Amino acid sequence: MSASRTLALYGAGLAAVLAASVAVGAAAEPIGLSNAAPEEAAHGGGMAEGMVPGLAVAEGDLRLVPSTGAVPAGEEVGYAFRIAGDGGTVVDFEIEHTKPMHVIVVRRDLVGFQHLHPEMGPDGTWSTPLRIPEAGAYRVFADFVVDGEKQTLGADLFVAGDFRPQTLPAPAPVADAGDGYTVELAGEPVVGEESELELVVRHHGQVVADLDEYLGALGHLVALRAGDLGYLHVHADAERLHFEVEFPSAGDYRLFLQFRHAGEVRTAAFTVHAEEAPR
Repeated sequence: MSASRTLALYGAGLAAVLAASVAVGAAAEPIGLSNAAPEEAAHGGGMAEGMVPGLAVAEGDLRLVPSTGAVPAGEEVGYAFRIAGDGGTVVDFEIEHTKPMHVIVVRRDLVGFQHLHPEMGPDGTWSTPLRIPEAGAYRVFADFVVDGEKQTLGADLFVAGDFRPQTLPAPAPVADAGDGYTVELAGEPVVGEESELELVVRHHGQVVADLDEYLGALGHLVALRAGDLGYLHVHADAERLHFEVEFPSAGDYRLFLQFRHAGEVRTAAFTVHAEEAPR
């Protein structure tokens, strides 16, 4: 089977899974602009109880409207999108983790992770340079806070070419972050309660005790559910690499820790398996 047909069939399957997620809407008048950020916004949620964020392009009166659904492999392009509401294009975003908008890009087999911070234009359009080296079906998450509620909306992005999906790595307590850096993970992922996860960064075997601040803390963690890429709610400790994660169901998850040391941001990825909490 040709590579283009393989990708087409894969994309068709994703479309069936996400049939309720529709990217619609046209540009409208902006609603307003503010940089205020209530403290409780970091722990808020805009979706109904029991729902996992990131599975849909629309939630409530908000919609993620990307400028394109496909980009070429290996080329830097300008990726743009806007957040549409009932009153028009939203421009009133609150600061969370030092930024008004976080964009996560990852392929559906949970490789090729990128964390971007786009800039917003006067008309409410967000844009960022984006380069995706390899072909495949990707998910783009827009993570932001509006009216005190944390929102995560997602849309598919296709990159044509020879696509060979990778098998999810088995769970392991240590991940390589490159150039002699490793990260150790401790904690038991369980369903039905907040799981406390502790991470330790080492460089050539020695504990790194002087991590630089990154996004207002010592590290930033993104957790995605294998299979549908549900985007998990993560609470971060401002003074150490300690996180509380709410795993919504039993199964495999991919965790992406980002930290800064010696002026460079690095990423370590872990697979974990969540089990039901003992009763």
